[in-house]
Amino acid sequence: MRNLLVKSAMTCAAVLFCSAALAQQPTAPAPTPAAPPPPMLYGPAVTLEMAKKAAAAAAAEAKKNNWYMAIAVVTIGGYLTYFEKLDDTQLASVKIAEHKARTAATFRRPTKVFQDGLAAGNTFLLTLDDVIASEGGIPLVVNGKIVGAIGCSGGTGAQDGQVCQAGANALK
Repeated sequence: MRNLLVKSAMTCAAVLFCSAALAQQPTAPAPTPAAPPPPMLYGPAVTLEMAKKAAAAAAAEAKKNNWYMAIAVVTIGGYLTYFEKLDDTQLASVKIAEHKARTAATFRRPTKVFQDGLAAGNTFLLTLDDVIASEGGIPLVVNGKIVGAIGCSGGTGAQDGQVCQAGANALK
C-alpha cells in the first residue's frame, strides 16, 4: 500500500512538474494577416465608344430578362459619360444608377462590397461621403486598370448586379 502511495505521489509530482514547464514555454506568435492586395490603378478615362459598348451589353442583358433598367457609365472621376434608360424604368433609378457608377469608380470597388459590409455590421461605412451600399455598381477595367464604372438600377440588387456585370464584361 505504501508503495502504491509513493508511486501515486511521484506520478502527481511528475505531471505537475511537466505541466508547469509546459506552461512556461513561449507560445508561437499569432500568424500575421496577409496584407491586402494593392488597389487597382486608374487608367485613362473611359471613352464614349467604350461607354456605349458597355451600356449596350448591359441593356441587352436587361431586355433578355424583361427587366426595366437605367444604365449609367462614368469616368474614373465619377463624371457621366453615357446614360441609357429602358422604356418604363422607374424614374428614381436614373439618379440611383449614376450614384452606383460614381461610387464604384471613385472607391475602386463594386458597390456590393459596401452592401456586404453593412450587412456584416460595419456601420462605419455610413460615415463615408457619396457611398451607396447597394449592388449594381461595378468598375470598368481595361488592360488591368480602372477606366470608369457602370451603374445599373431598376430591379433587385442581384438583377442590377447581373446587368452591370454584363456591361463590364463587354470591355474585357
